[in-house]
Amino acid sequence: MQLKSNISFNDTAVAFQSKSDKALAKANFVFSVVNNPHISKISMVAVKAALAMRLPIKWIIKRTVFEHFCGGETIQDSLKSIKELNEYNVGSILDYSVEGVDTTSNYEKVKKQIIDTIVTASKTEGIPFSVFKVTGIGSTSALRKRQSKEKFNKKDHSNYEKLKGRVEDICEAAYQHNVPILIDAEESWIQDSIDELVYEMMAKYNKEKAIVFNTYQLYRSDMLGNLKKAFHDAAMGNYHLGAKLVRGAYMEKERERAEDKGYKSPIHANKDAVDKDYNEALSFCMDNKQRISFMCGSHNEYSNLYLTLLMEKHGMKNDDPRVFFAQLYGMSDNISFNLAQAGYNVGKYLPYGPVRAVMPYLFRRATENTSVEGQSSRELTLIRAEMKRRRELKKDN
Repeated sequence: MQLKSNISFNDTAVAFQSKSDKALAKANFVFSVVNNPHISKISMVAVKAALAMRLPIKWIIKRTVFEHFCGGETIQDSLKSIKELNEYNVGSILDYSVEGVDTTSNYEKVKKQIIDTIVTASKTEGIPFSVFKVTGIGSTSALRKRQSKEKFNKKDHSNYEKLKGRVEDICEAAYQHNVPILIDAEESWIQDSIDELVYEMMAKYNKEKAIVFNTYQLYRSDMLGNLKKAFHDAAMGNYHLGAKLVRGAYMEKERERAEDKGYKSPIHANKDAVDKDYNEALSFCMDNKQRISFMCGSHNEYSNLYLTLLMEKHGMKNDDPRVFFAQLYGMSDNISFNLAQAGYNVGKYLPYGPVRAVMPYLFRRATENTSVEGQSSRELTLIRAEMKRRRELKKDN
């Protein structure tokens, strides 16, 4: 059977249909800055210095990069963006993108925020998932020590048990409200400890369907094997596996730590190997769809296209609830909106939080767009193509 996708990621009219001319111009400005490594670096240094000196620059940040990449400062602020995305059949995944502060009161505050996103999702059209990061609700040190099998002292034991309790509270809330919860991946030296908690939650809450989802960073050379083992364990334990597939977010940090500590880097040697494992992971999930629900969390056009072809090959409807596509808010609209228009399940990660507290997230976005070859250039090409199309349309009219 000859397979042919009905998707074109070059259709800018669909990609930017939700953006006004003003919003499109702002996107052009943001990616023009990000696309130039020198200007981007100078801008980040200047912003960091201004923030350190408490200069009143919040309004500038909020009106530019914050508005482009974030939904708002609160859940309530974000409802406008959620509604706008939902009009085009694009879901929102509320992501409280505030860096964790190592205090019990802060961890409890973050836990409450995550549960608030779950409750909001259960009552609001257009929010298909909630998400959290384990280090946002508990001690990184306790996770690291547990994985490296260092001896726990009394404080470590208390911190770990409190962390485990918060994870349980969030997953219980997700189960009770019937809202799937994505648990983000983190660095390799704490990921095994996180996996241990996640699989315990899956065994408890994924009996009927996938509620708890783990994240698999396929830039790690062992991750495809980890995914297959997780499926085997789910089958043996008679529960469903929830999997979010990403390429990864900590490559430089992972390689630097491996070199510094003298162990083999867990990261694939090149992009081709990452792409091969990522697409094989998509295929594996499709082959085992009776027990796996999964999300293709990717900005790679080929991988998204490949998954649509796999779905066709397997005779699946475009909106089969076991398969989701996801991209970050403010990026790859050509993928998200064209997939949504074709009837696929699509979500945008929608970060929110106080402007100053979300700055580390925004710095990461700027760095990733600058460092990932072709990413910001591709965004700019598409944005400018749409601006040109609109200008010519106005001329003709």
